[in-house]
Amino acid sequence: MTSGRNVLGGPLRACAYDPLTGYFRDGCCRPHPHDIGKHLVCARVTQAFLDFSLSRGNDLITPRPEWRFPGLKPGSRWCLSVHRWLEALEAGVAPPVVLECTHENALDAVPLEVLQAHALTGPQSSV
Repeated sequence: MTSGRNVLGGPLRACAYDPLTGYFRDGCCRPHPHDIGKHLVCARVTQAFLDFSLSRGNDLITPRPEWRFPGLKPGSRWCLSVHRWLEALEAGVAPPVVLECTHENALDAVPLEVLQAHALTGPQSSV
């Protein structure tokens, strides 16, 4: 666990360590004033989402070692931009969200009920 609260009001849990995600590359979807994209939503990405993101000019598939980015594959968990997740939702390709790992500040842009309707459940929801 890490500092901060999740969208359910509990302690913020780590989203992913492999690949290492978050603005701070510490595994957590925590806010930072310089993070213009607000990468606060922990999601398990799908191929449909990765293709959508690529079509929007954000290639999350190609490894970029200079940025400590291994490239994502379907099933990878990653801290997504709140706004990109909303765009994907409108396009019908929003990946499932891990609520315990999604920072409470995401609620400034997305209602809890919407996140809950797209929540990842079961054993895949733990790190």
